[in-house]
Amino acid sequence: MDTKLTLSFNEEVVRKAKKYAADNNISLSRLIEYLLQKTTSTEYKSLEELPIADWVFQVAEGKADYQVKRKRKTAKEDFFASKK
Repeated sequence: MDTKLTLSFNEEVVRKAKKYAADNNISLSRLIEYLLQKTTSTEYKSLEELPIADWVFQVAEGKADYQVKRKRKTAKEDFFASKK
């Protein structure tokens, strides 16, 4: 079951995140959900330990170079299959 959540972000970060989500054919909500899921899936002692911390910082700064070894369609299908 999805829960509605209201968040506030820097306007420029939101603009870049929306573009990133659109370019990767995923909704901004699902992108944020994915990032939160990765963040909370393991007990980390600090934010710096997160394996996605550098990537998230790069997206916020607009210089992300994220490469996936599998096809985007497969990754998307895997992500949505995990939600069932």
